[in-house]
Amino acid sequence: MKRKQSSIKTAEFVSPKHPDKICDQMADALLDAYLKKDSFSRTAIEILAGHHLVAVVGEIKSQVQLSNQEMRKIFQKFVGKNFELKINLAEQSPEITRGVEKGGAGDQGIMNGYATSETKTLMPLEYELARNLCQKIYQHYPYDGKTQVTICDKKVLNVVASFQNAPKNKLEKLVRSIIKAEKYYINPAGDWRIGGFDADSGLTGRKLVVDSYGPNVPVGGGSFSGKDATKVDRSGAYLARKIAVDYLKKYKAKEVFVRLAYAIGEEQPLMKQVVVDGQEDEVKGYDLTPRGIIKFLDLRKPIFEETARWGHFGRNFPWDH
Repeated sequence: MKRKQSSIKTAEFVSPKHPDKICDQMADALLDAYLKKDSFSRTAIEILAGHHLVAVVGEIKSQVQLSNQEMRKIFQKFVGKNFELKINLAEQSPEITRGVEKGGAGDQGIMNGYATSETKTLMPLEYELARNLCQKIYQHYPYDGKTQVTICDKKVLNVVASFQNAPKNKLEKLVRSIIKAEKYYINPAGDWRIGGFDADSGLTGRKLVVDSYGPNVPVGGGSFSGKDATKVDRSGAYLARKIAVDYLKKYKAKEVFVRLAYAIGEEQPLMKQVVVDGQEDEVKGYDLTPRGIIKFLDLRKPIFEETARWGHFGRNFPWDH
């Protein structure tokens, strides 16, 4: 019998030593450093790094300043001491500042939230399988690496695992002990020792699908890391997840989608839709203003570096329960 295409789902995950994920962590570590000194700091930080170069660009609005030496110290734990640092940070534009300080969103954007009853974390099964596998391999091989899992009706069809410094025979034995599948693709391009920033460059926000729910749930488009909570790309996505979780539990549903949309400088969303098992409704009972979201989820604390390591959802953050 021919399988229905819609029943086959695939998700991937990457380790914290993947170049893009290192950039995400560095951007959020820098955000946390600002928040520790000034909890009202506003940042929009992008990091490009690779081959002994770290380039930081973006905008900052804060009562404090971090010196180049302080930034270098933050980045050293991710890339070591041997790197060139280029910094080009400007102050947030007065137009954006005006919109934020009157309580409006720091940018326009669309945010999607999701929750499903098929896993304990309320995340898609294929995503959780890929993340769990990546985490368990990383315990043995804490290097650059990727996993990928394909399922059909909850049965695992294919598993892919590529990890730096992990011999194929040992890695395959480990993977087979973690997850059962019809086919395995272990280091399919061959064993590899050159990884991370020695092999590839990284960029903030390039793993947005991994950061969210996998490729089978739409993403809004705005990246999270490097942005403070006045940027609804981040805070709105977190609240959308919280609303989805709440509705899933309230209605004992199978899956819930939440869609929010904002205009820069405006307090209230232009769209606030929830879809519970296919039934559409308007989100009610939440303060959806940027200030309301920040207060509700306590987003002025320096908590963001941790979100950049293993995904932003399904990890027992305040927006997950």
